[in-house]
Amino acid sequence: MPTPSGSGWRTARATGEAEAEARARHPRVRGPWANRLPLAPGGSDNRPVTERPVADFSAKPTLTGAKVVLRPFTEEDAPTMAEILRDPEVLLLTGSAGAPPFPDERLRSWYATRSEQTDRLDLAVVDRASGELVGEAVLNEWDERNRSCSFRTLIGPRGRDRGLGTETVRLITGYGFERLGLNRISLSVYAFNARARRAYEKAGFVAEGTEREALRHEDGWVDATTMSVLAREWAAHRGRPGD
Repeated sequence: MPTPSGSGWRTARATGEAEAEARARHPRVRGPWANRLPLAPGGSDNRPVTERPVADFSAKPTLTGAKVVLRPFTEEDAPTMAEILRDPEVLLLTGSAGAPPFPDERLRSWYATRSEQTDRLDLAVVDRASGELVGEAVLNEWDERNRSCSFRTLIGPRGRDRGLGTETVRLITGYGFERLGLNRISLSVYAFNARARRAYEKAGFVAEGTEREALRHEDGWVDATTMSVLAREWAAHRGRPGD
């Protein structure tokens, strides 16, 4: 199934036999680094690559903030996510406008198996005030050697304009650095998605460059901005660079 990556839907990089081969080349290591990983002074980990712990994506945490709870997906979440993914603004902002909707059975299978994935983290975003599922947050495209991964999130219409997105970004980014031991988390955001870019900037993401004409839209070509945050930056501001 095509999976959301960055700010648009793209095809998963490794599936089936290719994914099994990738796992054989880079076996996952289990260990105490599922707990918080201390950083060296300045937020950098200067140990040799062979001595650094490997991120354990098999654990599916529940992360609680003041406004949202990020929890593992279940099969029962599929109908709500299908509704969110059909929202016109979600389709526009993910670069999926005009694409055919995914069959309900494929979506049900997709969300039912998110907790089984050992190389990515997919969490449901729940509004604490209402208890409603309003979106998702994902760490994927894990580069084990370079301790980096991609990040994306989407918030449906019932979760917008109340700070839920910004808190979601901070919660899952903090987990990536403090629990998974990542060094870099990156994303891509389309030029017309100003709301998302503001949320990323509030959480400490920095613009790195422009992917020119990355999306063909009905009004013409649209650029995308690559953004990232590093472990040493996170150690300094904990997702609140302006405070």
